[in-house]
Amino acid sequence: MRLLIPVLLLALAAWVAPAASAGEPPSPSSTHVADLPAVLVTGVQPGPGMWRVSREGHELWILGTLSPLPRGMTWQSREVEEVIASAQEILLPPSVKMKVDVGWLGKLFLLPSAYSARKNEDGKTLQQVLDAPTYARWQALKQVYLGEKRGIERWRPIFAAQELYKAAIKANGLSNSGGVKAAVDALAKQHGVAETAVDYPVTIEHPRAAIKAFKQAAPNDVLCMSRTLDAIEHDLPAMKARANAWATGDLQGLRELPDSHRRQACIDALADAGFARQLGIDDIPEQVRATWLAAARAALKAHAKTFAMLPMDELLKPDGYLAQLQAEGYTVDAPVE
Repeated sequence: MRLLIPVLLLALAAWVAPAASAGEPPSPSSTHVADLPAVLVTGVQPGPGMWRVSREGHELWILGTLSPLPRGMTWQSREVEEVIASAQEILLPPSVKMKVDVGWLGKLFLLPSAYSARKNEDGKTLQQVLDAPTYARWQALKQVYLGEKRGIERWRPIFAAQELYKAAIKANGLSNSGGVKAAVDALAKQHGVAETAVDYPVTIEHPRAAIKAFKQAAPNDVLCMSRTLDAIEHDLPAMKARANAWATGDLQGLRELPDSHRRQACIDALADAGFARQLGIDDIPEQVRATWLAAARAALKAHAKTFAMLPMDELLKPDGYLAQLQAEGYTVDAPVE
């Protein structure tokens, strides 16, 4: 049954952590693998400073997270450890919690259907669903990062693109998390601080209908593929530079370095397909935002000190979560740079 979750909610994590606005995406040029002069930082790194939200003596300290990060670094922030040691609660990053309303027998029958939703309709290959220039770019990058993985040629572009992206960042010394969440978990256990999940629950009451809707909606996942190829061909140096800027606490560098348009294109491929509206989950970004803000308000009211994590892009943009709290009268202090 686990296959149903990535099939239907592949992009929901990205909805939770929306990409920052950047300049125009690079125009597709001749296919090539990016020259990567940037050297990733290694060893122990402090990461960025934290934002402080306060009211009437109660504080919420927020660490901005980023993905990808250097795989060879060890994150160790004395400031974060001091906050966690004296905190009464840790708010985990906002997420979507999926619940499928079906028994274990139903799950067994759904597995083949969920697996087939990952593939192109009518057994078509990527060569048949992509235009010739895009397929040529895919083939070139696939040889570099995925080798002779033949089964993927029948995957839908949005899933093939995700697999290629994961392989590319790993090959270039990057990691999705950089070990930050694991380090926070360890500190929470060491200091006996409770961690609170900030989940927006989504219940799929009719999973068979959900899979059918997904397959029939035909998301525009070709654009997701194209933007992913752009990111791998052109944006890996910027990804490395952003990863370094986070590791070394360079907030100005994070503001100046553009993020990739890949993530938003893949989100839109699913959101615009219509199946999300059919399932009643097309307002997830707003619901996740409301869920986190409610948790933040409750923590600020109940505790003298709380630690939390939010995507860095959300903290840096002027209309993000913190702007809402500031509009409600909370004091928001950015880290000293």
